[in-house]
Amino acid sequence: MPVSNTSAKAASDITDRELIFTRVFDAPRDLVFKAWTDPRHIMQWWGPKGFTTSVYEMDVRPGGVWRLTMRGPDGVDHKNRIVFLEVLKPERLVFKHEPDEGSEPVGRETTVTFAKEGAKTRLTLRLLFTSTAEREHIIKKYGAVEGAKQTLGKLAEYLQIMAPGADTPLPELVITRVFDAPRHLVFKAWTDAERRKHWWGPNGFTNTVCELDPRPGGIVRIHMRAPDGTVYPNEGVVQEIVPPELLVLAMGVRDQQGNIILEGVSTVTFTEQAGKTTLALRARITKATMEVAAMHIAGMEQGWSQSLDHLAADVAAEVAKSKEHAS
Repeated sequence: MPVSNTSAKAASDITDRELIFTRVFDAPRDLVFKAWTDPRHIMQWWGPKGFTTSVYEMDVRPGGVWRLTMRGPDGVDHKNRIVFLEVLKPERLVFKHEPDEGSEPVGRETTVTFAKEGAKTRLTLRLLFTSTAEREHIIKKYGAVEGAKQTLGKLAEYLQIMAPGADTPLPELVITRVFDAPRHLVFKAWTDAERRKHWWGPNGFTNTVCELDPRPGGIVRIHMRAPDGTVYPNEGVVQEIVPPELLVLAMGVRDQQGNIILEGVSTVTFTEQAGKTTLALRARITKATMEVAAMHIAGMEQGWSQSLDHLAADVAAEVAKSKEHAS
């Protein structure tokens, strides 16, 4: 039966408004679906390279709202308000992006399908825009095609860590930061419990307990309270300390039942040149379940970066006090 001109035109119109991406992941379908529907996992891989994501609400059911903010490498925030239209676990998700205050006024409907291919999963991502012009706008202004490919690439990497039985070595994080302050002040901020209490932790976290005995074998105890009120006890020892050059901490994280779910070692070196201090941090996980490690590793860079931002502000305040006393 010949296709009518009207049907052909409708099909062409849809094609001009959509973007489709397909990728096969070396992970079971249930796991891939979980990575898409659990906000703890979403925050670790969502977005192109260099982006971080905060999830404020994620109600995965038809009519449920999902609110997130993506922060780009340039520091610009991109707000998203999403409403789930269809949830068929673990086969299919359909959701609609609704422009929120302060976001790009472009709406689209996204369909994600999860198909089993043996022990692997074929994921198809389909973005349908309200108009061809909006599709082209997102491609040209935001690099949507490359961005989607990078996002799925990050998911692939995350699934390798997340997958049960994965033999991927637990990676480590290395960060270097220069502080406009003498070394002894930066070192003190790390080893003085009262100072550490005020800067330690990602944005929104506070420390209800902060104890540190600055000597080899000294006890370290930090209880971090998340914005939702959950407290994460961190306990460990000072493995090595050479004031004001080196600090090595071995720490363990406990769950709400008091069980250690993750252990790691952080090595911090302090080098001074021309009145400034270069801090080099090497954080590595030594023991954890794969799922816990996946969530923690993926969030390590963001968490440490935010902590070091707080440290920079704390040190700057101390430098200002020193100058006031000297004048």
